[in-house]
Amino acid sequence: MAEQRAEPLRLGSIAPNFDADTTNGPINFHEFIGDNWVVLFSHPEDYTPVCTTELGAFAKLEPEFTKRGVKLIGLSANTIESHGGWIKDINEISGSNLTFPIIGDKERKVAYLYDMLDYQDTTNVDSKGIAFTIRSVFIIDPKKTIRLILSYPASTGRNTAEVLRVVDSLQTGDKNRITTPINWVPGDDVIVHPSVSNEQAKELFPNFRIVKPYLRFTPLSKEQTSANV
Repeated sequence: MAEQRAEPLRLGSIAPNFDADTTNGPINFHEFIGDNWVVLFSHPEDYTPVCTTELGAFAKLEPEFTKRGVKLIGLSANTIESHGGWIKDINEISGSNLTFPIIGDKERKVAYLYDMLDYQDTTNVDSKGIAFTIRSVFIIDPKKTIRLILSYPASTGRNTAEVLRVVDSLQTGDKNRITTPINWVPGDDVIVHPSVSNEQAKELFPNFRIVKPYLRFTPLSKEQTSANV
């Protein structure tokens, strides 16, 4: 099993390319990304309770991602045919209309490529001896660079609002030369990037304040963030 696993991906890695079948037809992943941001997230199994609640939540929040130029794409270790029936359940239970693609990864090819695997113990495998997938999240920018990696155990559902918050932090930081403090949401004060000198900060952020030489805050309205959509 161990020899089948790809080298671990890191922040700043180029997202590995792949071809796959999805509920919206075949894709080449890099072509799917195009000039967009992408959130790629995996699920252990179709017709499972936690996964069902998650996909419904992502479907409801998809318009907010779309406004920010972000595509969603899910993955589950089952066939496309299985996904189709499951989507009907998801829409019925959540009241959503799931339209983003879900990758069929029954052979775990993408799961292995992106190391979306549960390796807590050697017995955590399916009937064929293949490791179960976990709840992985990758945020990928238009340059195909991985900007965030999250891994959740199968027992714990994700927080879709947190994924959207990180998108806003990354996109806003890329545009404004800032970083975001703990629990930041659009409209809160932000941190002046360490690469910006105080002289530059006076021009870029006239209202910035110095708490410590290494900690400088500045107001940044919600209208100046990627959440202004």
